[in-house]
Amino acid sequence: MIEPNWIEINSLQLTLPHLSPEFNGYRIVQISDLHRDKWMNQRRLQRVVRLVNQQKPDLVTITGDLITRNSPQFIPTLKVPLSQIAAKDQTVAILGNHDHENDSKAIIQTLAESGIVHIGNGVFTLHRGGAMLHIAGLDDLWKGTPRFDLVMQQLPDEGAAILLVHEPDFADTSAVTGRFDLQLSGHSHGGQVRLPFLKPLILPPLGEKYYVGRYQVGKMIQYTNRGLGMTAKHLRFGARPEITVFTLVAPR
Repeated sequence: MIEPNWIEINSLQLTLPHLSPEFNGYRIVQISDLHRDKWMNQRRLQRVVRLVNQQKPDLVTITGDLITRNSPQFIPTLKVPLSQIAAKDQTVAILGNHDHENDSKAIIQTLAESGIVHIGNGVFTLHRGGAMLHIAGLDDLWKGTPRFDLVMQQLPDEGAAILLVHEPDFADTSAVTGRFDLQLSGHSHGGQVRLPFLKPLILPPLGEKYYVGRYQVGKMIQYTNRGLGMTAKHLRFGARPEITVFTLVAPR
């Protein structure tokens, strides 16, 4: 009854090796796994948006599962709250496995109508003068049509790069390329129910290795957000819902 509504604002400073000084102090807010359903109603979604906007983000990233599986009736209800996200530059999103178990085309259309850029299998580039920061996105590994080869083809050689992919365990693949400073994921909900000092008893496929928080995978940072909604039973324990605020730091 308590934890599902007890949202944690988790703030981190991350030094990205390839970040240009022009992007020093850049603020990225990550939200994930909204799982719009009867529990994640309009009132709760509006609260999430208010909390996101209070962080004064330069960029907002949504790392999948906007809708809970088999709930296409809720897709149109995303438009109003999502359109109120006030990122200075842009809000970008990828889809998760639950999104593909609904009408993924309708979700992408709703994102566009909300002013949000869907970057599945693509790259969105931010510019500060001649400096670039690339936000790459991969379609869902489990239920979507991921084309990492297309992402790598579109990704310029210069500038720091951040990868959005719903399933965190892809970090073992993305880190090997040496091209990404940071991967942002969701999917696992941090286990959703987690006893102290123990690994969660239930974790989803591709979310079992890097299931919560920050990891170092080779030279790449992997961060797994605990999400905001829930699946199956609407309860959380030891895994509070999370909004993550990253302040990017350029190396000296």
